[in-house]
Amino acid sequence: MSIKEEQLSNIEPNSIPSARGMTFGIVVSSWNMKITEALYKGCYETLIKAESSDDCLIRYDVPGSFELPLGAQFLSEYKRVDAVICLGCVIKGDTKHNEYISTAVANGLTKLSLKYNKPFVFGVLTPDNEEQALDRSGGKYGNKGVEAAVTAIQMLHLKNAVKNGTSNSGKLP
Repeated sequence: MSIKEEQLSNIEPNSIPSARGMTFGIVVSSWNMKITEALYKGCYETLIKAESSDDCLIRYDVPGSFELPLGAQFLSEYKRVDAVICLGCVIKGDTKHNEYISTAVANGLTKLSLKYNKPFVFGVLTPDNEEQALDRSGGKYGNKGVEAAVTAIQMLHLKNAVKNGTSNSGKLP
């Protein structure tokens, strides 16, 4: 099945590890707000379903996707968070602007993950048009916000497994 035909956010609720006791920072781009609010809703609802509590979810907004890494760094430096989920949407235009923004955000979040030894999750849509963005923010192809939340939880479980010398796959290391 091609990715264009696949509902990408079909995640079995029982397959999501618990987020109980974990604190998540969520940085949301205000640009393309209709899309980013839908991403946030999917992310928030997924974390709550995974047993996170509302007081363990800290949201901050930034003007655009380019500002996500710095907003994430501020959040990581001034708040106690276990992971930071960054949500944005960069729609392709008539120039290569979208490529520069998306690459800068991806590189920035990678550097932050390594610097702070915690997950900084890239929950940024990079569609060709608004219709594709809507399809991936709660439409027919799922919600990237859901996927970003699950990724953050899974990476925290991996970190804890490695730290504790256990396995996160059910098999002994």
